[in-house]
Amino acid sequence: MTIESPNRRVPSEPASVSEVVDVLKTYAIQETVGPIKGAGKYLAFGMAGAVALGIGGILVMLGLLRLVQTEVDRTARGSLSWLAYLIVLAVCALGIAWAISRIKSDSLDKPGK
Repeated sequence: MTIESPNRRVPSEPASVSEVVDVLKTYAIQETVGPIKGAGKYLAFGMAGAVALGIGGILVMLGLLRLVQTEVDRTARGSLSWLAYLIVLAVCALGIAWAISRIKSDSLDKPGK
C-alpha cells in the first residue's frame, strides 16, 4: 500500500507544451518583476537622497567660499584672490576622500554567494 502526500499532485495526463510555457512565463514574472519593482523603489529613494545631498553640499561649499572671502580680506581681493577657491577645493577633496573611505566592500555582493 502506497501513502501519498496530500500536497503532491499525480498528473493524470502529461502536460502540454503550452501549459509548460505558461508555467515558465508565470514563474519568470514572479521571480524577476517583483524583485525589480522592490529594487526600483529602493534605487529611487537612494537617487533622491543623493541629489539632495549633492545640492546641499554645493550650497555648503558656496557658503564656505563666501565666508572665507568675507572674513579674510586678503583672499577677497588682490593677488591672493585665488586662495579662497583653493581652500574650498581642499575642503571638497577632503569630503570626497572621507565619503570614499566610508564605502564598505562587504556590503556589495560577495563572490561566494
